[in-house]
Amino acid sequence: MDRRRSTSKLNSRLTRLLLLLFIFCFRQETVQCQETEPPSPSKQPHFKNQLQRIILSIVLGLVTGLICALLTAFLVRCFLRYISRTPILKGPVIFSPKIDPKTLQLALTNENQLLGSSPNGKYYRTVLENGLIIAVKQLGPFSECSSPESQSKSVKRRIQQELEVLAGLRHRHLMSLRAYVREHDRFSLVYDFVPNGSLEDAMNRVRENQLQLGWEVRLRVAVGVIKGLQYLHSYVPQIMHYNLKPTNVMLDSEFEPRLGDYGLAKLTPYLDGATSGYSAPECFQNGRYSDKSDIFSFGMILGVLLTGRDPTDPFFGEAASGGSLGRWLRHLQQAGEAREALDKSIIGEEGEEDEMLMAVRIAVVCLSDLPAERPSSDELVHMLTQLHSF
Repeated sequence: MDRRRSTSKLNSRLTRLLLLLFIFCFRQETVQCQETEPPSPSKQPHFKNQLQRIILSIVLGLVTGLICALLTAFLVRCFLRYISRTPILKGPVIFSPKIDPKTLQLALTNENQLLGSSPNGKYYRTVLENGLIIAVKQLGPFSECSSPESQSKSVKRRIQQELEVLAGLRHRHLMSLRAYVREHDRFSLVYDFVPNGSLEDAMNRVRENQLQLGWEVRLRVAVGVIKGLQYLHSYVPQIMHYNLKPTNVMLDSEFEPRLGDYGLAKLTPYLDGATSGYSAPECFQNGRYSDKSDIFSFGMILGVLLTGRDPTDPFFGEAASGGSLGRWLRHLQQAGEAREALDKSIIGEEGEEDEMLMAVRIAVVCLSDLPAERPSSDELVHMLTQLHSF
């Protein structure tokens, strides 16, 4: 009886334990089902609003950061440009150890010998305290021309930068810029003084029988001029003369030519870059200037050296001459009468005459009305040096 009672109690306990285990598992399954259940429709708008706020915050942060980065980069760039820009220098700027700034400033205030004048400015001969003779060209005053902004800092800074480029040019056939002085409304440019003046002065003395220039000297002048142009045209960036004429070809004691006034037309807009007697036709037609325009001016100088005539001579105003030195030479060349154009004072030996006739052909090509038909300065150096050994 006791064994039966204990067995019955054990079975009852096992039944109760299994029932409790079943109820616990059922509750766990019900909880999992409730967790995987989709959100109710009442909770969906709240969830969408939170997502939109997150996306909007991210987008606004990115845009704000980008704007701040661009603004910072712009300010840094402006600051770097400000500290690296060329300062406007006051007083004499010297490029030669032979010139002292104080003595130069003092010499410029004294009364100096006037060598000549043009719309570009005036030329003076000045002697420094150490005995050095210099030539000074005064540009300006700027206030009499150009725009009201001609005296602004940006214009003065641009002129100063251009002068520093010109001061760095070194060639035996260029007038080297030794110093410059910026005053209130003008610039004074300092060059070496050359005793024989300009080619214009020399040719005037030849016409007045005060000076003899043989063909060898004239050819040397032509070769020197074109070599100076070759140096300017091959410089990087390219430099054009803009105002090549005999008054801007200076002659030293050995009658070696040196080009002056090169590149000055870029400094101020009022410089007379188009001189009627020596400028290319495109300068008057459309105002376009190129290295081939310099070649035309060189052709005019070569024509002056060959004929001894001034392009402004009344002879070229007559219909028989064609209206200009270039057309007159072309007409005689085509008619086989080029010898008639030569300066009688240089006609001599037969060999030299052949060189002069070949030089007439070169001048005619340089004086072509179409820039594309004119040779380059490189080609001209080769052509002229073949005429005679320099």
